[in-house]
Amino acid sequence: MTDDEAPFWETTPLAQMSREQWESLCDGCGRCCLHKLREDETDEVLFTDVACRLLDTKTCLCTDYAHRQRRVQDCISLTPEMLANIDWLPPTCGYILVRDGEPLPWWHPLVSGTHETVHEAGISVSGRVISEREAGMLEDHVIDWPGEAPRHAFRRTRPPRRT
Repeated sequence: MTDDEAPFWETTPLAQMSREQWESLCDGCGRCCLHKLREDETDEVLFTDVACRLLDTKTCLCTDYAHRQRRVQDCISLTPEMLANIDWLPPTCGYILVRDGEPLPWWHPLVSGTHETVHEAGISVSGRVISEREAGMLEDHVIDWPGEAPRHAFRRTRPPRRT
């Protein structure tokens, strides 16, 4: 890609992306792999700090991505068509940003060139969640941060490093 060419996520409609392009929109934050509850009276999504049993809580990678849907009954494989009706993806999600015509921030691996920046920017769940195998009652683990964007999350450029 030359400097004057726009990246594929700015020019290719979601429904026309190749599988590789679509998969690369995932920033690897792990927030979508956290268990969520839905409030009966308000229909509000309540986030928890409880991760799917297949999520490596340090790297934020699925330990069996190829077979996840066979092993986890309610695991969802996102499609462009589904994005219009999903209200539980975080505001920092690459799929949501591209869907809404927003730029990908500096920490997104497609922009930074490395998956480490999603952790560096405080977007990932790394070190902040527990596995469902250890959690107990989900109601005891309701938290806000997975549904929120950290301060400076949508910056286009990396903030200066503190020394």
